[in-house]
Amino acid sequence: MKLMRWIFSSLRAKLLLMFIILTSVPLIAVGLISYQKSYNAVSDHSKAATMLVVGQLGNDIDALLEDTGRLLELENNPQVLHYLFSQTDTYEDAKAIIQTMNLYRETYKYESVLNITVVNLYGRGLSERKGVFQLDRNPLRNPHFQYLLNHPDEVLNIPPPDASPLDRLDGFHYSQHNVISIMATVKQQITHEVIGFIVIDLDDSIIERYCENITLGESGYVYVLDQAGNPIFLPSAMTSLAKVQPPADLSAQLALQQNSFVDYSIGRPKFVAFTTSSTTGWKIVGSVPLQEIVAEANEIRQLIIISVLLSIVFAITLHYFITARLTRPIQLLKSKMRLAAGGFLEVKVQPSGHDEIADLGNSFNIMLEKIKQLLKQSIEEQEHVQKAELRTLQAQINPHFLYNTLDSIVWMAEAGRSAQVIQLVQALSRFFRISLNRGRDWIALRDELEHVQSYLIIQQMRYRDILEYELDVPEELKDLPILKMTLQPIVENALYHGIKNKRGKGLIRIHAYASQDSDLYLMIEDNGIGMKPERLAELREALRMQHIPEETGSEVSGGFGLHNVQQRLRLYYGEAYTVIVESEDQLGTKVTIRIPMERMKPNEKGYAR
Repeated sequence: MKLMRWIFSSLRAKLLLMFIILTSVPLIAVGLISYQKSYNAVSDHSKAATMLVVGQLGNDIDALLEDTGRLLELENNPQVLHYLFSQTDTYEDAKAIIQTMNLYRETYKYESVLNITVVNLYGRGLSERKGVFQLDRNPLRNPHFQYLLNHPDEVLNIPPPDASPLDRLDGFHYSQHNVISIMATVKQQITHEVIGFIVIDLDDSIIERYCENITLGESGYVYVLDQAGNPIFLPSAMTSLAKVQPPADLSAQLALQQNSFVDYSIGRPKFVAFTTSSTTGWKIVGSVPLQEIVAEANEIRQLIIISVLLSIVFAITLHYFITARLTRPIQLLKSKMRLAAGGFLEVKVQPSGHDEIADLGNSFNIMLEKIKQLLKQSIEEQEHVQKAELRTLQAQINPHFLYNTLDSIVWMAEAGRSAQVIQLVQALSRFFRISLNRGRDWIALRDELEHVQSYLIIQQMRYRDILEYELDVPEELKDLPILKMTLQPIVENALYHGIKNKRGKGLIRIHAYASQDSDLYLMIEDNGIGMKPERLAELREALRMQHIPEETGSEVSGGFGLHNVQQRLRLYYGEAYTVIVESEDQLGTKVTIRIPMERMKPNEKGYAR
């Protein structure tokens, strides 16, 4: 979202986007089409080559077994038929059969055939390895012989790791070889009755060599499965049969009559091609990582990606040089305008050239100067308005106070208390003399304390039974100038809202001290009724929001006075200097005023420095 806003808000970004789109989109489209076509061509070629290799291996295995199967022609040899049918040992027949077997070997060069055996239904047999022999057990107990007896026209190809069918019957054993046994029946020529069996044991190492000599890619291999899907011939690189498992989709693919698919079941995807031997029913399977099949297509893809990236880099570089002269002055003017919008009006634009952008920069500088003048004029007028409003609020205090004080003088004079009348008139005179102060807003702290003391003397004579006061201010602080009428409104607030509502005598105490951070702290404390927490929270919130409360029908000016002092402090000293109110219910209230000593003196306009 931020990127989109940046693109649509920047002229340079729009130009950059246009350059990139016009350069990269055609290249990407051509690249995708080229990659797809090359990927299909390369992968189809590689898959076809893999299937061809697997099919050729299947043909080689079939040819080997069919060539070896020629030895089954011995079943038609008269000596073999006579030997198996006769119940007597005929040395001449046995010798003739052995010579016939040797003749076949010399004729067809059967180097991989380990042994040729014929045996009748009663266990009497003849083999190249043992000669004439008699089995201890009935040969029909062997399941392979039993199967052939029931299916006399079939030829069995028994793969390893099963031993030769005669191993279990008469101790035949090949210590250094695994064998493939080719089995068939020997039938009487006239009646076609089964009279025996012929077994050819073939060394399986020749098929293993076939598998070893075939390479598929860099890490592909070929292996052979029997009809049940169990591995029977594996490349020597495989350390155990368990490491080669037929693909999970092999049976499903066979059902769909497909001879290749991609296996995603284990690890990296692999391309699997297989064929089924028409002679044995075995499955010759070739497996190669799909990544190797499409390696050349991936190289083409990388070349396309690099070409697109280089084109984008070229477009960005070209965009930079073309737009530098067009958009950089606009960006500079934009940044200056943002600074001005943020309130920094001292910013200036240094126009370069004499084009429309330079004229816009000059107009911007002129506009900022006029804004600063209008802002300064507005601030001065606002300060004057605020001071006039505060003085109006301050003036609202005097009529109530004067009326009540004069009323007290009248009843004291009528009572003949002349000394008290004189004291009250003197205090009232000092009070108004300091209040007027020739119209100035600043007086010495000594005069402000005298002003408050005059007010307290007047109020003490009115409320003699409930009011006492104390002034505790160091002498070295009394010459510091402060704003007039800073303490009196708060003292009045303490009297009318704290002491007057308290039973018994109340005490108002004023003290001051200078802190290490060069601030003057003035504190007005009373032991009146205080405030409840919720009322204190409301008062603090009203002070923070600069909300002046409405109080009608009362001589009490403290509500106005507290906000009056708060606003005057903010106006003259800043937002950091305010009135801090602390109070506890039925225990009293404490008001603290903090004033910066280094900015207490007024300047020539009457404002604090």
